[in-house]
Amino acid sequence: MTLLADDPTAAAVLSAVPCYPVPPHGRSPALDALRAARTGHGLAIGNDGVMLILRRAWLALDVPLTPPISAYLPYGSAGEPRADLRCGLIPREHLVSILEHFYAALPNEAAGFVVWNEATKAFSLHFPAIDEATPSRLVYRTPVLAPDWHVVCDIHSHGSGRAFFSATDDADDADATKIAIVIGRLDHADGLEMASRLCANGLFLAVPRSPFSGDDDAA
Repeated sequence: MTLLADDPTAAAVLSAVPCYPVPPHGRSPALDALRAARTGHGLAIGNDGVMLILRRAWLALDVPLTPPISAYLPYGSAGEPRADLRCGLIPREHLVSILEHFYAALPNEAAGFVVWNEATKAFSLHFPAIDEATPSRLVYRTPVLAPDWHVVCDIHSHGSGRAFFSATDDADDADATKIAIVIGRLDHADGLEMASRLCANGLFLAVPRSPFSGDDDAA
């Protein structure tokens, strides 16, 4: 087999993020293994475009990166998009507890993490160390977790301000794989606001449904 790179470091990088053409018939053992993996990511190249396949212990994500390729390729389809919580839906009481924490912190911003234990399948809350908290600024630390624990949701508030992702949020989330949520207008009589996205391999994706149990659009 021809080597993809003659530099050992470059070869290791390419091996860590493999790229596979989709066969026009039958199955691809390499793609099947990637999709079944506990963790990892790679690319599938099909006649309908390039798809990112990303796996974490708590997440299975298949997302198209390009439109269909106009050149003729003797490949099959990369498949349908997928965004499944391997960990299951987050119990809604954790969102309730986080909101109570945010209300108690008013007028300042606050933060909380939903974490999941791969061995016990249990969810838990982690309220991080706060370096600075004001009504318009929040500096907090991502938790360093024990083995088997994974960050699923990173949630912070904007106090009475609108819910949106700032440039600082974009920079902080660029290298993360997690669900990010911002909650704002906590003190408004007409209800709070919530903005959410799935951060994955540098992509910011719309969350297709609520990750919390009990929501109307949860699945």
